[in-house]
Amino acid sequence: IKFIMAYTTIPKSTDYFTTELYTGTGSSRTISTLNFKPDWCWIKNRGTTDRHSLFDVVRAAPYVLASNLTQESQSQPSELTAFNTNGFTVNTATSVNASSNNYVSWNWKAGTAVSGATTGSGTAKTYTGSVNTTSGFSIVSYIGNGTAGHTIPHNLGVAPTCIILKRYDGGTTRWFVYSKDNGNTAWLELNTSDSIWNSRTEWNSTTPTSSVFSVGSQADINGNGNTHIAYCFAEKKGFSKFGSYIGNGSTDGAFIYTGFKPAWVLIKRNNAAGDDWQLSDSKRGVNGAIKTLYVNTAAGETSSDSIDHLSNGFKNKAVSVARNGSGSTYTYIAFAEEPLVSTNGIPATAR
Repeated sequence: IKFIMAYTTIPKSTDYFTTELYTGTGSSRTISTLNFKPDWCWIKNRGTTDRHSLFDVVRAAPYVLASNLTQESQSQPSELTAFNTNGFTVNTATSVNASSNNYVSWNWKAGTAVSGATTGSGTAKTYTGSVNTTSGFSIVSYIGNGTAGHTIPHNLGVAPTCIILKRYDGGTTRWFVYSKDNGNTAWLELNTSDSIWNSRTEWNSTTPTSSVFSVGSQADINGNGNTHIAYCFAEKKGFSKFGSYIGNGSTDGAFIYTGFKPAWVLIKRNNAAGDDWQLSDSKRGVNGAIKTLYVNTAAGETSSDSIDHLSNGFKNKAVSVARNGSGSTYTYIAFAEEPLVSTNGIPATAR
């Protein structure tokens, strides 16, 4: 009998993604415990109602976006001030570094600068970005042209299976989330608890290719002369997984196979409004006491035993409709702590 197990070409996930916890000092300080220079850094005060703070190297420090708000990118010198070779530097704002407050940061590596011109319908515009084809992650900032069929190079070399996108100048705009399982005429809104938006043309009803993704003519996703940021992900075996599942409404809940021990899981119910985006990670608690943050609200974390991170996926442990309503459809995004079996042949263990 031959057993085939998932493996990865990324034996050490923490070289490309990691969750870091730290305690604030109230004065400028550097977090220097990462294995890489982060290109996208997402920080949340775990105990207060400070907003989520998202920074990336393409927009550059100290410009911040918030996943729970529609505000444009703002310069905030009191927040993150630098991306360093093994971490980042934060200043004194309560959202990132209040004395004795507890924080979580989620960090992704891209690392290779790219730039050029957009393609497709309408006037070609410029784009800049940063990409890592090994981990399947790119950050792309592009100028919109207001014409449906505008195509944006993502530089991943394979089609992205998830895109998180926002216009970041010219006033307040919504966040768009594309997932391959939801198709090219649907999207979820990161900053709200709304149900999925179906029969839409923001993605120009076109599935991303190995070179570009397409946008429609809407101002929030392709405003003429406006600047947009897209975080693009291609699924990598043993490192990342983007998909959907059906809840069963039981405390012996739905099990979702990922092929790795998850470090980070984001879940959103598709088919009903009012359910927040649920974010868990492997650093904030262990199975039976994993804590949840809601990326569309400023609320602090809540204690929860509704999800277990296992060696090969995750399992819902509650009847909550936000994660596991009977017959409901859910979109998820997951990144690995360890693959089920890495290139060294050692199986991962559950927490």
